[in-house]
Amino acid sequence: MPFLRRTGLALATSLMLGGTAIAAASHVEVMSTNGCGCCIAWTKHLEENGYTAEIENLPMAELMQRKLAAGLKPGLTSCHTGMIEGYVIEGHVPAREIDRLLAERPEAIGLTVPDMPYGSPGMGEPGPDADPYDVLLVRHDGSTEVFASYP
Repeated sequence: MPFLRRTGLALATSLMLGGTAIAAASHVEVMSTNGCGCCIAWTKHLEENGYTAEIENLPMAELMQRKLAAGLKPGLTSCHTGMIEGYVIEGHVPAREIDRLLAERPEAIGLTVPDMPYGSPGMGEPGPDADPYDVLLVRHDGSTEVFASYP
């Protein structure tokens, strides 16, 4: 059942304000467990940046099976998994990195922010007490490389 949705107004506003057409036209399917506040907050972050999103709540065991089936290895996971245009978005990935991923279209499974770093989208406010973290690009062979770093 759709949980959070944007209307066509987001597209019109983004285009009028010079926002990226990539974000405005993209829909993220988010898999999470029921009642996870940070997952809801991350989805709101996506919507505030022009994406549409909906959350599918799953039992934890099924969610983990889907993460593994998508090609994520243990140690690369977080609390929620998004799917967009053939890419996996794992954890609290900032919308601007999703924009970049969709613009560059690298040969990869997708992006991940392992664990749940404080100050990442959906995990509190960025600021001087925020945890530094990397957004990792996950390649099809399971290797990773730093896609972006946040202080």
